[in-house]
Amino acid sequence: MDFFTILKAIILGIVEGLTEFAPVSSTGHMVIVDDMWLQSEQFLTKYVANTFKIIIQLGSILAVVIIFRNRFIDLLGLRRGASAETQDLSEPKRKLKLTHVFVGLIPAGVFGLLFDDYIDDYLFSIKTVLIGLVVGAIFMIIADRFRPAQTKVESVDQITYKQALSVGLIQCISLWPGFSRSGSTISGGVLLGMSHRAAADFTFIMAVPIMTGASLLSLAKNWEYFTLDTLPFFIAGFISAFVFALLSIRFFLKLINRIKLVPFAIYRIVLAVVVYIVYF
Repeated sequence: MDFFTILKAIILGIVEGLTEFAPVSSTGHMVIVDDMWLQSEQFLTKYVANTFKIIIQLGSILAVVIIFRNRFIDLLGLRRGASAETQDLSEPKRKLKLTHVFVGLIPAGVFGLLFDDYIDDYLFSIKTVLIGLVVGAIFMIIADRFRPAQTKVESVDQITYKQALSVGLIQCISLWPGFSRSGSTISGGVLLGMSHRAAADFTFIMAVPIMTGASLLSLAKNWEYFTLDTLPFFIAGFISAFVFALLSIRFFLKLINRIKLVPFAIYRIVLAVVVYIVYF
């Protein structure tokens, strides 16, 4: 495997890491990059290419786990109780429970199981991705424009089960490639009265179990494609996706309450226009 093939894996990992959790649709970007670049590699059959996408997605998921590690430790009940002398009383008591996350996951999980084959067969194309990018951008602009005047939920710990379920229902539209999981859930959360940061935190936490489960299931089906020829390509992409997801998520979480969703919506529309001109 030559240097340029490894470089291609690194660049694809960068695309995944930068876009997986930003509201710009990583799936949309990967479909576009796949058609423009990934398929040009002769050693990458359709199945090897799909396995590579799973690998780099796991790199992005690992970045979320690292960033939210304390939150996941609490959710799983793995933290030993702090004594009265050592507990920081200035820190608000955390209320987000694992059951909130599961409630948010149920709708998309059910819809995904029901329509998985249809989505794979009919919705993974440049045209459908462009539709998802534009319609998703409009939804994000609407969310910023018509969000409640007063934020009801400043922290992820204030999310109710009803809000978790509502965000989960809204997440179902992200099954359309190009719409973006984080774009739909953050927009939905904002419309429900959450701060942008609270909605983003819940989105990232909720993404880990569903993405990990789907990725590991797909990985088990494609294990035969791990060979000495493909392993360097996979490793380079995984590391690249992990590093850049780590950087982009930290940057995104610091900015989201200030810049809101409109700048990301504008980027999506510009991207859709550019890709349309190039392709059509």
